[in-house]
Amino acid sequence: MIPIRDLNPTRNTPWVTWTLLLLCGLVFIWQAVLPVGADRDFVFAYGLIPRRVMFSQDPAVLLTVFTSMFMHGGLMHILGNLWFLRMFGDNVEDNVGPVRFTLFYLLCGLAAAGAQIAMSPASGVPMVGASGAIAGVLAAYLVLFPHARVVALVPIFIFIQFMEIPAFVFIALWFGLQFFSGIGSIGAAGGGVAYWAHIGGFVAGLALVYLFRTPRPPAPRVAFERSQMQWRNGRGG
Repeated sequence: MIPIRDLNPTRNTPWVTWTLLLLCGLVFIWQAVLPVGADRDFVFAYGLIPRRVMFSQDPAVLLTVFTSMFMHGGLMHILGNLWFLRMFGDNVEDNVGPVRFTLFYLLCGLAAAGAQIAMSPASGVPMVGASGAIAGVLAAYLVLFPHARVVALVPIFIFIQFMEIPAFVFIALWFGLQFFSGIGSIGAAGGGVAYWAHIGGFVAGLALVYLFRTPRPPAPRVAFERSQMQWRNGRGG
């Protein structure tokens, strides 16, 4: 399934989401214009290398946990990540607010890096990409807007159709793919997709969203009964 858009309007301009999109785009352009060889050096300098984080004596390498979130390994990599962030990030930011969304995004990225390092601590392959943090955004969307509709391209045999799918179905299927792919990647050597970063970011997002979300106002009937009870209590006192 390829998501096209969600049917979930926002109330405010998602400034943080757009800023993240812009930063990732600018870093990718910078990577693309670097001379041959310099682009590889850039990735090894600012990408997250689990072995270096685990065993290096230089505390500056910890910064690569964050710098790696704004780097990508190719055009399809960045297009896929930014498409998901654009689609789901605006609604999550709209609920939690820009400051809390920034912190939430970075914490999910940190958890994603931790999960990947835990699964392959001796790896010398640089990990780059925003997908771990974006996985946390998807988890938050799942909790906050489970019944929102996602318009997706769905292949049915030889045909491709547009379908409206509940967000919880789409995101649950996405996570299931990441989980079973992660299980299958255990023991594999070399690079590839950092599935455990996706899993770690998603699990962190599921936990953190309850701390960051804006509580929904009570239903009108509940609010009315609560105000009547408060009025009676005040009158009786």
